[in-house]
Amino acid sequence: MKSKDAITALSALASEARLAVFRLLVRRGPAGYTPTELARRLDVPAPTLSFHLRELVNAGLVTSRRAGRHLHYSPNFERMQSLVGFLTENCCSLADQACGPDCRPVADPAQAADVPKQRKRA
Repeated sequence: MKSKDAITALSALASEARLAVFRLLVRRGPAGYTPTELARRLDVPAPTLSFHLRELVNAGLVTSRRAGRHLHYSPNFERMQSLVGFLTENCCSLADQACGPDCRPVADPAQAADVPKQRKRA
């Protein structure tokens, strides 16, 4: 994922309502919801929901598909994982020690040496 794409996706999620829509869709999975179901579950007016769904679709985080006369919105899991990967791809890459159970520093000590050590205060 490129920085520009990450910014677009993060901007789309930078709204309490859109974040709620996206999280509900993620919980639902590939089956997704119709706008009517989303509006009812989130207690959001249809025109407002339509605006938020359009932003999420434009960011590539949500997809829509037609089933008969109904639209179904679903999360784009590939795009979601790509965003998470972009945010964490360099985790601890300049650290000189492990920084968590899922994120390890690079093995190359030359890279870690580029990071200035902080002095300990007495």
